[in-house]
Amino acid sequence: MEAAPLPSTSSLASRSSSSSSPLCLQRRGCVRRSPKGKLKSFSVRSSAGNDSAVTLLDYGAGNVRSVRNAIRRLGYDIKDVQTPKDILSATRLVFPGVGAFAPAMDVLNQKGMAEALCSYIERDLPFLGICLGLQLLFEASEENGPVKGLGVIPGVVGRFDASTGFRVPHIGWNALDIREGGEILDEIGGRHVYFVHSYRAMPMEANEEWISSTCNYGEEFISSIRRGNIHAVQFHPEKSGDAGLSVLRRFLKSQKTNTVKKPSLGKASRLSKRIIACLDVRANDKGDLVVTKGDQYDVREHSKENEVRNLGKPVALAGQYYKDGADEVSFLNITGFRDCPLGDLPMLKVLRSASENVFVPLTVGGGIRDFTDGNGRYYSSLEVAAEYFRSGADKVSIGSDAVYVAEAYRKTGVKTGNSSIEQISRVYGNQAVVVSIDPRRVYVKSPDNVEFKTIKVTKPGPHGEEYAWYQCTVNGGRVGRQIGAYELAKAVEELGAGEILLNCIDCDGQGQGFDIGLVKMVSNAVTIPVIASSGAGAVEHFSEVFQETGASAALAAGIFHRKEVPIVSVKKHLSDKGIEVRL
Repeated sequence: MEAAPLPSTSSLASRSSSSSSPLCLQRRGCVRRSPKGKLKSFSVRSSAGNDSAVTLLDYGAGNVRSVRNAIRRLGYDIKDVQTPKDILSATRLVFPGVGAFAPAMDVLNQKGMAEALCSYIERDLPFLGICLGLQLLFEASEENGPVKGLGVIPGVVGRFDASTGFRVPHIGWNALDIREGGEILDEIGGRHVYFVHSYRAMPMEANEEWISSTCNYGEEFISSIRRGNIHAVQFHPEKSGDAGLSVLRRFLKSQKTNTVKKPSLGKASRLSKRIIACLDVRANDKGDLVVTKGDQYDVREHSKENEVRNLGKPVALAGQYYKDGADEVSFLNITGFRDCPLGDLPMLKVLRSASENVFVPLTVGGGIRDFTDGNGRYYSSLEVAAEYFRSGADKVSIGSDAVYVAEAYRKTGVKTGNSSIEQISRVYGNQAVVVSIDPRRVYVKSPDNVEFKTIKVTKPGPHGEEYAWYQCTVNGGRVGRQIGAYELAKAVEELGAGEILLNCIDCDGQGQGFDIGLVKMVSNAVTIPVIASSGAGAVEHFSEVFQETGASAALAAGIFHRKEVPIVSVKKHLSDKGIEVRL
């Protein structure tokens, strides 16, 4: 039976403001309204005394470890919510919602925490919602819905409109338009903060008095709310570097400290291009985890000993890149404990340790797939991803398994719901799923000679060929498959991937620049963000890929590890070229 069409955001908003209002407004009495339907003003009260403990509502989805680490970095202890009573007894409550709207509401309702949340908020006690923790405060969401929310704030959360030409999900560092009354935002005026979401709440007359800032990404949406002691932000302060930590610090301290405004120091005006540091991690011949780098995926030294190339320790390098201004850090586990990903305790430890001091997004890839261990115990890719998220990852990168999934989908045209991409995106949102594509050029005389998308190459092939298609590979580039990068990208977007990491085996380690033709072909084929990878050797290569393609980010490894091209030099060059970056 065909599903009924999803109502528009405006019709949902109209419906949710009528007599069929959400459960929280109907039965829980979360927010009292005057006879005209206006929200009663909350009184502004200071945070409780000298209590150094912060109550954290972690309902078990996504990466909450970074929020924990940020709170501890600021000198506070954490109390975890175990029961609804823990919410009701809290003096400061942080709700870092991660994942998809419907599963989150299911958990809150099943555990009786939705009722407790409404009661807590009604008492105007200090509350900070983060990302989904903001969205759940609204009346409903279109995500897998309509689904009813807590109903604290009028309005319906809808999906960004990709037809405007803006890529969805909204991933990256953006600027805010801060309004009066948003004191916890006082130190981030003109600075970039990190967003990663596909759905947003829109300003409207009924929620105007709640809004403390907006952000523009093709359209103006609500980036933060504040009323009395109730705060929530759509961006991730725990992933927004020093600017984000200032938001948490101001919330956690007494409201009295928020009376002194800091001058705006930044020049952020819109979404910036991201510079990502990639760390290929594997065990060396002694069994120690090291950061390595290959030349066309060969990571061993060309010497008599033929040892694994060692460019440093992963945790230390990740910390250094954070200090240097990297917008994200990506770990690629290239040994991956392929037969037993959850047995990869050293890599999980790397994530946990890195997240203690790195307050920008962390991505991890390698071995994200279904598997059965040596004892016959079956693990789904969702379980594997969940362990990475709990250990500190914000996104998971799927490589070989995505190729097999895309091949099956192209053959049948059927979304089974069981693939790694579908499972993870359904629970954690498509913004949590990156697909890493590892193609190599296959030259052909004519586009008619192959069923896959080709481009005209700038340099002819070995036999004078003027065209090439990009064959996807698996197993670290060792095995070619009969699917092209263009076809794979379109398939995984349809299956629920939120971002593409686009490598190129031919360019890897060559330092001659990104494959502009490949990046342009794939970024034009999809509406999700594309990260250009492989081949950077100079600052000019970064401006070239941003000016000539639709890439949202550029990734590099070896030139950063060997200190040939510092991250700060890349960003200064891009800024001088008029390309917005986070400085």
